[in-house]
Amino acid sequence: MRGKYLRQIKHIIDEGDKVIDRTGVGTLSLFGLHSTYSLRNGVIPLLTTKRVYWKGVVEELLWFIKGDTDAKRLSAKGVKIWDANGSREFLDSQGFKDRPEGDLGPIYGFQWRHFGAEYHGTDADYKGQGVDQLADVIEQIKNNPNSRRIILNAWNVKDLHQMALPPCHTLAQFAVRNGELSCQLYQRSGDMVID
Repeated sequence: MRGKYLRQIKHIIDEGDKVIDRTGVGTLSLFGLHSTYSLRNGVIPLLTTKRVYWKGVVEELLWFIKGDTDAKRLSAKGVKIWDANGSREFLDSQGFKDRPEGDLGPIYGFQWRHFGAEYHGTDADYKGQGVDQLADVIEQIKNNPNSRRIILNAWNVKDLHQMALPPCHTLAQFAVRNGELSCQLYQRSGDMVID
C-alpha cells in the first residue's frame, strides 16, 4: 500500500497540472488516476506514510450509514473533519444563513438513505421518503449478486446547491463474482498528502 501510494504521489508531482482551485491555494492535479486494493486475508489498505485516525474513519462511515447530516453530532464523537464546513461562517458564506450550525444539507448519508426525498434539515423524519440506496445495495448483493446494477450514488444534481460541500466519492458499483465482493469507487476529487 505504502509503495503504491508513494508512486502515485510521484506520478502526480511529475505529470500533474498546476490548477487554482476553489480555495485559491492551488493544487497539482491529475485527472483519472486509478488504484486497486485487495481486502483479502483481513488486509485493510491504510496509509503508513501518515497517521490515520482509524476511529474517525469508522465513526464517519457509521454517520453516513445512519443518513445523518449534522456535523455537530459527528464532532461530539471526536471527529472534527466536517466542523469547518458546518461552521456558521462557512454556511453563511455559501448562502445558508437560515440553516442551523452543523447542518451540512443533503450530503452523503442523506443521498445513500433517502435519495430523491426533499431535504428539510438534520432533525426531520425521513422515514419512508426517497430511495434507500444502501438497503437496495445490500438486498441486491444478497439476492441478485450477478446484477450489474448494484450502485450507490451520492451525486444528486437536484440537491448539489443545498450541500455544504458536494460529494467527493460520488459513486460506488459493487459486483459479486465467484463468491467474492468487489467495489469500484469513483471519486471526483481526492487529496493525496504526505506528512
